[in-house]
Amino acid sequence: MTMRVEHHPVLGSLERKQPFTFYFNGEAYEAFEGDSIASAMLAAGVRTLRQHEMSGTSRGIYCNIGHCFECRVQLEDSKVVRACLTLVKEGMDIHSVAGYKKGGE
Repeated sequence: MTMRVEHHPVLGSLERKQPFTFYFNGEAYEAFEGDSIASAMLAAGVRTLRQHEMSGTSRGIYCNIGHCFECRVQLEDSKVVRACLTLVKEGMDIHSVAGYKKGGE
C-alpha cells in the first residue's frame, strides 16, 4: 500500500507525471514531477526526516503546510528547507538535519 496521492481534484493525476530518482541520507527514492520532498518521502514510507535538537526524538511531517518547521531537511548546498514547501528535483541529494548530541558533543 502506498501513501501517495495519485488522483488529486485540484493538482491533477500523478500518473501523467514523469518519475525520477532523488536521494535521502544516501538512499535512492522515486518521486514524480510536482512532488514536494515531503510528499515523496511519505509515498516512500519514510516518516523520520530529522531529530529534535534538544531531545533527539524523531521528527517528520506534521502540519504539511509550512507552519511548524518540523520537516526541516538539508540540501546538498547546506541550505535547510521545509520539506513540505520544497519541490523535489531529479538527482537532488537531501540529508537529515543534524540533531541531538549527547552531552553537548
